[in-house]
Amino acid sequence: MGARNPISKSFSLPDGREITIETGKLATQADGSVVVRAGDTMLLATVVSSTEAKPDQSFFPLSVDYQEKFAAGGRIPGNFFRRETKLSDYEVLICRLVDRAIRPLFADTYRFETQVNIQLISGDKETMPDALVALAASSAIAVSNIPWEGPISEVRVAKIGGEYVVNPMRSALASATLDIIVAATLKDVTMVEGEANECSEKELIEAIKIGHEAIKVQIEAQLALAEMVGEKALVKREVPEAIVNEEIENIVVEYCAEKIKSLATQATDKSFRKNKFKEIKTEMIEVLTNLKGEDFVVENAKLLEMYFDKYKKKLVRGVILDTGSRLDGRGNKDIRPIWCEVGYLPAAHGSAIFNRGETQALTTLTLGSKLDEAIYDTALVQSMEKFLLHYNFPGFSVGEVKPNRGPGRREVGHANLAARSIKKVMPDNPYTIRIVSDILESNGSSSMATVCAGSMALMDGGIQIKAPVAGIAMGMIAEAGKIAILSDILGDEDALGDMDFKVTGTVNGITGCQMDIKIDGLPYEQLEQALEQARVGRLHIIDCMAEAIAKPNAELKPHAPRIEEIHIDKSFIGAVIGPGGKIIQEMQATTGTVITIEEIDNKGIVKIASNNADSIRAAMDRIKQITFVPTVGDEYDAVIVTIQPYGAFVDFMGGKSGLVHISELSHERLNAVEDKFKEGDHIRVKLIGIEDRTGKLRLSAKALLPRPERK
Repeated sequence: MGARNPISKSFSLPDGREITIETGKLATQADGSVVVRAGDTMLLATVVSSTEAKPDQSFFPLSVDYQEKFAAGGRIPGNFFRRETKLSDYEVLICRLVDRAIRPLFADTYRFETQVNIQLISGDKETMPDALVALAASSAIAVSNIPWEGPISEVRVAKIGGEYVVNPMRSALASATLDIIVAATLKDVTMVEGEANECSEKELIEAIKIGHEAIKVQIEAQLALAEMVGEKALVKREVPEAIVNEEIENIVVEYCAEKIKSLATQATDKSFRKNKFKEIKTEMIEVLTNLKGEDFVVENAKLLEMYFDKYKKKLVRGVILDTGSRLDGRGNKDIRPIWCEVGYLPAAHGSAIFNRGETQALTTLTLGSKLDEAIYDTALVQSMEKFLLHYNFPGFSVGEVKPNRGPGRREVGHANLAARSIKKVMPDNPYTIRIVSDILESNGSSSMATVCAGSMALMDGGIQIKAPVAGIAMGMIAEAGKIAILSDILGDEDALGDMDFKVTGTVNGITGCQMDIKIDGLPYEQLEQALEQARVGRLHIIDCMAEAIAKPNAELKPHAPRIEEIHIDKSFIGAVIGPGGKIIQEMQATTGTVITIEEIDNKGIVKIASNNADSIRAAMDRIKQITFVPTVGDEYDAVIVTIQPYGAFVDFMGGKSGLVHISELSHERLNAVEDKFKEGDHIRVKLIGIEDRTGKLRLSAKALLPRPERK
């Protein structure tokens, strides 16, 4: 059998770099498979979808997994097993980017288990794979017979040197002032996620537009590839028709519609609404059981549930669109009541509570040394991270029983958005900083509460951030030509709405954003309106935060660790560490400090951490003694340690030694050093010379003694 002849299609990025999509060579037993190549970076994407749905399947079971093979970067994994294991947080974040972009494009009635796998099989350090993963996933679906409303694609747009760049090289991204990933179909933007250095709303919209234009080229390439593949890609499976039962639908409308609408027009809290909706449904079941019998209710239980949820969503949306009044009684632009508190936890290095409506975040700040930095080890990048933010969402926050497991994809994603938003205002400092946000109550916007509480915890802890950061989640309901933009959405509004748009920033501009659009078509005019409404809401939230704390405290907490930094010549690094780390370990043990050393720009950067100022001072004195460089003409207190016929060897500055020749001990002539001195004597000496060849120090006591008068 000869080699396979793949089908490929190429296109160019705005700067001329070429990207190729190829199918028919690898993984041909999958429903769809492609290889996407840009430079030396290659991604293999596959998709497989079952042909039968599980009995009573009530949702679309889609899974998206992205994994980087370490061989792609010419590396062996550094873990104990020396193989790829569970997905890293970085890989999980990329999975979420793809999942959020493709999931809304499958029909509501498509309930067949579907798995998308994307693997980095080759990678160069400059061509970043994360902006190509959705292109690969969409292309794999495009060349399959799986029905959906794609293709889509994603691109990174960065503002570098005042210019917008599509999919910049990794090294160029380091100087970007704006960095977002945009997902879109041929017609509509569907997702945006990224960060910025306090950019304006106008800049963000410009970047989104540029990204969409680049995406259109990538979608046209996918459509052309599908045409080249032919029938396999062009003839899609049939999408199951929606189940229609007018009798059940009419029953739900008759018994529930007015009650649901009445509840939607009242200003109620989450718990009351939840119980009331449950009560309405229970009453309907009881009435039907009496009228139609228990068998009828059991037989049609899922249809009753489906139609009840359908009309609950439809009627609540209608009330908001028609009256401008929301479930909790607020208007579209109103923010829920806010209260804040800082310093709540006395033992933490900083803490804050941020409470907005029925959402509450308790956030802590912990300061550590360089030894506490996190290690990030991916196939292409190995780095250390000194700013960490973790987000926890326990079941009790929503009144549910849920086992406490490790963080899921949702927790990882929310933590990432909050971290990127706050990191933009962080000062240069020697600490490893960890923020932990524990969500204690939740009714929407818990990630935005994390941003607010995290910002306040930093200020409470005395970290001199540039400005407070706040976050707000925006929503939208659009139907029959009517559109409502909602500020500070509830959990219910997120579920029944058409957009979830989180925006974070300072009074000066945007630092982070995350947008998911669940419907076709969001005109840029509405996007501008949402961003302006978010800006006004964000400023209001910052004002509320200022009532608890307006600027960083001037000092760290008394019990927080202090870190002092000194620079030494790199030639002394070995002397401070000592053979096998003996000297630095002994210093840490005797002073009660944590000492780290790294070489940067041909200098040794020494950081000394302790919550005791005297301990830091003692360690610094020891290091200064070791790294002290004598200068000719300087004077020192010295101790005679060894006497020789030709002079005395002395120690000074806690570790330096030199020779005082017998002729330099006194103005009078000495036949023997012992005539006037003994070991252990303290004398004052002056450095009078350093031998060029050996570096030996020549000292003199005589130079500091008054000359005897001539007789």
